[in-house]
This record gives sequence, C-alpha cells and structure tokens, in this order.
Amino acid sequence: MSKVALYVPLEAKPGKEADVAAFLEAGLSLARQEPTTPIWFALRLSENTFGVFDAFENEAGREAHLRGPIAQALMAKAGELLAKPPAIHKIDILADKLPR
Repeated sequence: MSKVALYVPLEAKPGKEADVAAFLEAGLSLARQEPTTPIWFALRLSENTFGVFDAFENEAGREAHLRGPIAQALMAKAGELLAKPPAIHKIDILADKLPR
C-alpha cells in the first residue's frame, strides 16, 4: 500500500493553458520510468488550474521523485508556464482502494 503522496496544484499563466496540459501529458512517459512512483495522475481542475497527484510506498520513494526528472522539468518550465511557483504538498495516505 502507498503510505505517502504529493499533491501539487498548478495555475497556468493566461494563454499557457494548452502548454501546461501538454507538459503534464508528456510527463506520463517520465513517470513510467520511475520505479518508486507507482501512482501518478496529471489533473485538470478548471480552465487554468491543473495539478499532479502521485503516491509512493515510502518516504524514500517520494524523495527520489522530488529529485527526479519530472520535478526537474517542472521547475525548469515553471517561470514560463505558471502564474506562481508550484506549491508542493506532502500528504499521508490513510487508506486506498486500488486494483491489485
């Protein structure tokens, strides 16, 4: 079971909504390459609000993800695409229901 997670809300700059969506869709290929990231979602919450939710079996997996290629790519593009810096929320998972 996943024990820890990240939730990162993202607000696109005006006119950059399609670019943020494309960036997040492309992130799936990077997420698939991270063995310690078993659960990864790119979300669209409104026209200009997006987010990422991912879950990990332990803190080591979460920290590896935060140092990995998705986080690096996001921080490199943040100034160009986002209205404000990403807020990274570290959360604990109390229970889950996932296919096994």
